Amino acid sequence: MRRQEADMQREQRETIAGISLSHPDKVLFETQGLTKADIARHYLRVADRMLPGIKNRLVSLVRCPDGPSQQCFFQKHAGRGFPEAVKRQEIIEKDGDKAEYLYVTDLKGIIAGVQMNTLEFHIWGSRIDALEQPDRLVFDLDPDEGLGFADVRQACFDLRDRLEDIGLRTLPLVTGGKGVHVVAPLSRRAEWPAVKAFARAIAKRIGEEEPERFLAEASKAKRKGRIFIDWLRNERGATAIAPYSTRARPGAPIATPISWAELEKLDAANSFRIHDMEARMQEPDPWAEANGWRQAITKSMLQEVGADPASG
Repeated sequence: MRRQEADMQREQRETIAGISLSHPDKVLFETQGLTKADIARHYLRVADRMLPGIKNRLVSLVRCPDGPSQQCFFQKHAGRGFPEAVKRQEIIEKDGDKAEYLYVTDLKGIIAGVQMNTLEFHIWGSRIDALEQPDRLVFDLDPDEGLGFADVRQACFDLRDRLEDIGLRTLPLVTGGKGVHVVAPLSRRAEWPAVKAFARAIAKRIGEEEPERFLAEASKAKRKGRIFIDWLRNERGATAIAPYSTRARPGAPIATPISWAELEKLDAANSFRIHDMEARMQEPDPWAEANGWRQAITKSMLQEVGADPASG
């Protein structure tokens, strides 16, 4: 009997990228029939594109032991039971206390997250070797439920143009939800207070100039018919969905980097699925152009938008 049980246990494991997955055939997205192993193979497929963006960043995880239709939970601190492939870093939090956070350095770390039933990876805007100096600026354009994607799309182009006028080039990422992230890669010069102040000043100014379209407050009550320019992801400890992460949402969408030309043709922010990724990996990387960019938030930029890093 014990031998039979051992054989059954062996049958219920599959090794992907050196990580042994328990219950690999467990269905997590019922409508699509996607299993735990399917999720792991997705990350194997997109690893070359995903790793440069997630490697050596602190991560928060959305874990869904029974799939997204059941209870999920958000985890940012290290806990017991995580495989060694998921690394730990002790940092000092805002209140002065120390806590262990998680990060990954390679594909094994990502697959280890899948083994722990992770369906979403959310990343810090800085890396562990320079935690106080972010290397990305993120605006999440989050629309009111009543707005169509055309409104969001136009808002992205308007924000892109405004940032480019100031001296920052950007890239779009469709989040797999309703919104789009407008991302500006940064050289690691400015620290968190300056980056946060800059993002807040930009969002506030746009909201004041076009109050019928935008607001810079995270208020559902005030959002009706408008788009919230979420600048709050640009502070120490805040996170944003990682490029190529699955989303714990109906349809199993993928947070997908795209080009500005591609955004013009899209009709939703949740257009991409796991089965689209193999073909996308054969196409040019839409974010490759940013590899040669050297840009930073400067004192003159802060002055231009009226940002005060000392305001908290």
